[in-house]
Amino acid sequence: MLMKSEQSTLLLIDVQEKLMPAIIHGRDVINQCVTLATIAGLLEVPVLATEQLPEKLGPNVEGVKELCLHTLAKYHFDACPDGLVEHLPEGRQQIVIAGCETHVCMMQTALSLLDAGYKVWVVADATGSRNEFDRDVALDRLSNSGARIVTTEMVAFEWMRHCKHPAFRDVQMLIK
Repeated sequence: MLMKSEQSTLLLIDVQEKLMPAIIHGRDVINQCVTLATIAGLLEVPVLATEQLPEKLGPNVEGVKELCLHTLAKYHFDACPDGLVEHLPEGRQQIVIAGCETHVCMMQTALSLLDAGYKVWVVADATGSRNEFDRDVALDRLSNSGARIVTTEMVAFEWMRHCKHPAFRDVQMLIK
């Protein structure tokens, strides 16, 4: 099952200013999320984001915030009860998801999207938790639950399909 840009939405979960310093390899997670969102923009894939309790944890980091079409403030760990599904673009059943914390908000949202019938890909190198063990267990659980575990480069090249894609050079520059 391949990811298709015309059927995908990129969803970035809680890449928030006050949360990221506590995330193992937080700077790398931010960089990968920004790269994913930039690639999505080049390939006309809608980018949505969430912020958990933004009045306490602050907004998403600037690089993420500026690349998103919509940011949903949420209070549940799972973004679906706070209205996520209503904001997903119609006709796009493939959700590529990344963000924090892998074992809490990102995982619960991904599991709910799977339950709702969406196809879900989790971008492992763009997810993070305060503890690597929690992150790894969550990725394993998600894989066993039907989500596909991928990397940023896998997403980029599957979305483009071939080296003659008009955005190939720009995308290649972003991931190298």
